Amino acid sequence: QVQLVESGGGLVQPGDSLRLSCAASGRTFSLYAMGWVRQAPGRERETVAQISSAGINTYYSDSVKGRFTISRDDAKNTVYLQMNGLKPEDTANYYCAARFQMGDPSSLVYSNWGQGTQVTVSS
Repeated sequence: QVQLVESGGGLVQPGDSLRLSCAASGRTFSLYAMGWVRQAPGRERETVAQISSAGINTYYSDSVKGRFTISRDDAKNTVYLQMNGLKPEDTANYYCAARFQMGDPSSLVYSNWGQGTQVTVSS
């Protein structure tokens, strides 16, 4: 089991960048595939990015492809989400989540979730 704590959210203007971090506790972080899942007000949660346990494979939703980059540093037990070219429609609470296989991005079944960090994009 890992415990996850997100940070890095905030209020930014359209076109700005943010980097979200998710710090994990526990010695088994490197065994987990990690995902960033967001939920906007009145909308269902959606997976925006995933990275495999070895960091070799990644997935991005069409809505963020080319703008967001997921990465991980297993030495620091941390996964990142670099968000560039932010748009108002990126406004959401962003959650970090862990599971042993990347799996289907449409599946929101993860073994561990963080508390979330709010990202607001507004002029």
